[in-house]
Amino acid sequence: MRDLEKYKGIIPAFYACYDKDGNVSAQGVRALTDYYIEKGVKGVYVNGSSGECIYQSVEDKKLILENVIEQAKGRLTVIAHVACNNTADSMELARHAQSLHADAIAAIPPIYFRLPEYAIADYWNDISAAAPDTDFIIYNIPQLAGVSLTMSLFEKMRENPRVIGVKNSSMPVQDIQMFKQAAGDSYIIFNGPDEQFISGRAIGAEGAIGGTYGAMPELFLKMDAYVKAGELENACEIQYAVNEIIYKMCSAHGNLYGVIKQILRINEGLDLGGVRKPLPALTEEDQEIAKQAASMIRTAKEAFLH
Repeated sequence: MRDLEKYKGIIPAFYACYDKDGNVSAQGVRALTDYYIEKGVKGVYVNGSSGECIYQSVEDKKLILENVIEQAKGRLTVIAHVACNNTADSMELARHAQSLHADAIAAIPPIYFRLPEYAIADYWNDISAAAPDTDFIIYNIPQLAGVSLTMSLFEKMRENPRVIGVKNSSMPVQDIQMFKQAAGDSYIIFNGPDEQFISGRAIGAEGAIGGTYGAMPELFLKMDAYVKAGELENACEIQYAVNEIIYKMCSAHGNLYGVIKQILRINEGLDLGGVRKPLPALTEEDQEIAKQAASMIRTAKEAFLH
């Protein structure tokens, strides 16, 4: 019997944590893990887009996941994104995640070469076969991967009993409804785009994984509570405020995750380093944007958390 309850809730995408030399910081990873536990989120999504995954080595990813799981000690649902742009490395990371007892693994499709659907299915199934005792989540993010999860490919993947759902980061919120309607209650669909959190939840997503949750987890937890209570007007009010914060963060010259890490320094005292090249670092002007976004988060928390 599938245990989907452990995936239903707010699951921040885990940020890459670096030391002053730009190497993975085990100390930073553990501090960020503690932060999420203290905030009361359901789990974490490790080594995905927000974790700068395509700019990290297999060993980097192993080190991060090991420290998350050791520090969490079962207090968080841990989903490990294991996709690399070749099958062998992806399978190695899948085996590693299972050896650490991660709750699930996830994977985007291979990028760059345009593969036929049967080859994408083979890639995902090979990864899943390397972790036969671990749940598998399809990561659909066509705007970055260049490949969409079609209904026919989703149908094919549901032949794999380890597949439990989709992290849906495509922009049409209707995709969530189509995946949910096709799969039923024995699968879970995660809302991906943070700006559409309540839209995705209203149309069928039972969990949510997002890249900006970590900057303001309390606001997403409150929205989730309002959605569960059927108080959509209150949820919308927070969503509008959250979206304005996201727009502010995205207005920087430097990378969004660099802005978020600066916000966490200001509001939470967390030092997670910068971002890894070729992602652009923050400029001097970006520091003011981060300060403004941090202030907006504090104001929103004062307004909505009661």
